[in-house]
Amino acid sequence: MQKAHIAPPHRRMLDAAAGPMPGRSAPGRHARPNHGFTVLASDATLFTPAGGLAGRYASALYAHAEEVRALDRVVPEMAALGRLIDASADFRRLLESPTFDVNIASKAALAVLTAEGFGKIVQNFVGVVAANRRLRDLRTMVAAFAALVAARRGVVTARVISAHPLDNVQLTQLRARLIEAGYGSVEIIKEVDPGLLGGLVLKIGARLYDSSLKSRLQRLQHAMKGAA
Repeated sequence: MQKAHIAPPHRRMLDAAAGPMPGRSAPGRHARPNHGFTVLASDATLFTPAGGLAGRYASALYAHAEEVRALDRVVPEMAALGRLIDASADFRRLLESPTFDVNIASKAALAVLTAEGFGKIVQNFVGVVAANRRLRDLRTMVAAFAALVAARRGVVTARVISAHPLDNVQLTQLRARLIEAGYGSVEIIKEVDPGLLGGLVLKIGARLYDSSLKSRLQRLQHAMKGAA
């Protein structure tokens, strides 16, 4: 009798996050090598997506960390990873640039995480993301993971995307405005997107408040086209 093969934890995490690959007729039958990883179709019954691609990865990481009883370490490390991405323009460029070879980018990213003291689970997760050529989406995955953690803890999350990192005064003012609007227990998830040019975008559940300079310029451009 042939023994059933049980994938190691990081493989199962990769399998769940990857989702079905193009051209597959049945889950789990075909696999393709991807820079040292074997990517299989996911078993949809194992993980519940938090929404979209980032949600799948976040759900897979959460389930794995919960399974090995490492949430107490993984949760703060993922928050620290988000802060690292926001604070380091060089690290963001490494993650987002399409010109870097995937192997070089993966090794460089993991070297940074090792130097910063991140644990194996988070390092393996970033390795999975790199193997699937999704490093550019890593910051969104971090935000999705934070939102999933907050949801499991019964806390409302407010995702704030700004052109530049918000200082403590700005965060205090934002939290005060949210309390005034009736959001008492709120966890603010910060993200930096220089493409916004200025202002910020605030997402709470299905609600979106966009006061970015980029959106203002786009609205002005549309208005000028309409007047022409």
